[in-house]
Amino acid sequence: MMDNILSAIHWNIDPEIFNIGSFGVRYYTLCFLLAFVSSYILMLRIFKRENKSQELLDQLSIYIFIGTLLGARLGHCLFYEFDYYKDHPLEMILPFTYVNGKFTLTGFHGLASHGGAIGILVGIFLFCRKTKTDFLWISDRLVIVVALAGAFVRLGNFFNSEIIGLPSDLPWAVIFARVDQIPRHPAQLYEAISYVFIFILLWNIYHRRPTLKPGFIFGVFLITLFGARFALEFVKENQEAFEEGMKYNMGQLLSLPFVAIGIYLLFRPYKVTADKKK
Repeated sequence: MMDNILSAIHWNIDPEIFNIGSFGVRYYTLCFLLAFVSSYILMLRIFKRENKSQELLDQLSIYIFIGTLLGARLGHCLFYEFDYYKDHPLEMILPFTYVNGKFTLTGFHGLASHGGAIGILVGIFLFCRKTKTDFLWISDRLVIVVALAGAFVRLGNFFNSEIIGLPSDLPWAVIFARVDQIPRHPAQLYEAISYVFIFILLWNIYHRRPTLKPGFIFGVFLITLFGARFALEFVKENQEAFEEGMKYNMGQLLSLPFVAIGIYLLFRPYKVTADKKK
């Protein structure tokens, strides 16, 4: 055991890059911003390639940004800590508490990727209803960059020493010194690397197979990303105490419906009309 500890990678990075008074900038925040900036740049390339306006992308970006944050936050509160937040509903969406006549800035402690996925879908739906844009057309293109954005977010989790893996004696095991002194799977990096590969796969499908039926890329995304998420949960510590003793944790259970929808999108019957052939 001592040899494993000595050979493991020791990770003890301060999550804050710098701090000025009560204001601090964290690596996680930087990664989150990089996720949105890189997504916007790549989506702009896609929109220009298909003669869509940048103004339309700007509108979409607002819907996705709000949907992601609200969905991820509410997803964590409802899926993982409902017993607490049912008695503190305002703390779901407000980054501060009000106790004894005093406001205290707390920030948001807890974002759930599955909630973020639901928020994105709701954002796409509302955007499409307002702009009369086809839902599957947008989804097939947006999920390409969502996969890359997910890699940035998991990298942010790594800097935060959160969502850690189970104990491991592998050569690349990491000791998250801010948590304990046990060598563990760097589960966040496993996910980040998986999402990068998924991004590359989807990007190549989009560029090399332009005549795929609507929803195909969306379906591949749902199967691969949430399939990877389901598999990697086996090497991760449970996020909440209630998951102990469960055969499949909450992350895995929430992944199954997304995989099922992906399978449906891939194999659903689709009839090409004369107009679409043109």
